[in-house]
Amino acid sequence: MGFPLHRPRRTRQSDAWRRMVRETRLTPEALIYPLFAVPGRGVRHAVASMPGVSQLSVDELVKDAKAAAAAGVPAVLLFAAPAQKDARASAALDAKGLAAQAITAVKDACPQLLVWADVCLCGATDHGHCGHVLPAGSIDNDSSVETLAQVALNYARAGADAVAPSDMMDGRVLVMRQLLDREGHASTPIVSYAAKYASSFYGPFREAAESAPAFGDRRSYQMDPANAREALREVLADVEEGADLVMVKPAGPYLDIIRQVRDAVRVPVVAYQVSGEFSVIKAAAERGWIDERAAVLETLTGIQRAGADLIITYWAPDVARWLRG
Repeated sequence: MGFPLHRPRRTRQSDAWRRMVRETRLTPEALIYPLFAVPGRGVRHAVASMPGVSQLSVDELVKDAKAAAAAGVPAVLLFAAPAQKDARASAALDAKGLAAQAITAVKDACPQLLVWADVCLCGATDHGHCGHVLPAGSIDNDSSVETLAQVALNYARAGADAVAPSDMMDGRVLVMRQLLDREGHASTPIVSYAAKYASSFYGPFREAAESAPAFGDRRSYQMDPANAREALREVLADVEEGADLVMVKPAGPYLDIIRQVRDAVRVPVVAYQVSGEFSVIKAAAERGWIDERAAVLETLTGIQRAGADLIITYWAPDVARWLRG
């Protein structure tokens, strides 16, 4: 027999062969596009740290949602940065507030587009934390959970196709599920940010969502980046409490976690390619150091290869267009 015995290059020799034997196939149906709502009309305010991303008034946000749908993106993830901020997150509790307005407007304009609504308090609080702050400065878990559940109910009533709690409070999925079911929204899925790490890659997002903490950090409720077994504990608990989909955030630095979660659960796994991952690639591409399109497709394929069924990415419309040719 000739040398070498095995020749894997045989099925790499042309683009047609490579496409035919490709194991991981990224598709537009796997993509979710984040959008940031702000008050006003005709507002399109560029986020300096995220080239190509803007804060949008509801009328402008609807335009971007329609464009994403036209490109083939099946879902958007809505964040709101209301003008009013106080200790109790009153704006998030307003049933006719900014987030609810954005949800309803997008569903009216694009009934076929799925609208996921991020559920958290940080964007509506003057302290920027994801829960209620006690006088000593710690975050009170149980009262925060009750408020978060009410926020989720408001979003479901506004027409959200899914609610996505991102706060990392203990037990919030169960309380949310029970309230939604009791109030006639048993069919509304919960997309749980189940393994959300206290990451250094969130900085640009906090500019876009106006949600940076005014003091301290979020390490008492977001996960320690060093921990993997704890991620499985969090994910399995959320599934037991009724989460329909579970999320790992960030994506790129946590591919091992995505794989472990995929192996541990039977619900869809979502990964969030976060703002810092986006901005790093954008900055390198702007300097001519890397090919943006190639880097984006490679990183997203790697995230999916690790086990993510769905990926939240700021490139969603671009990638959908690229994939459809």
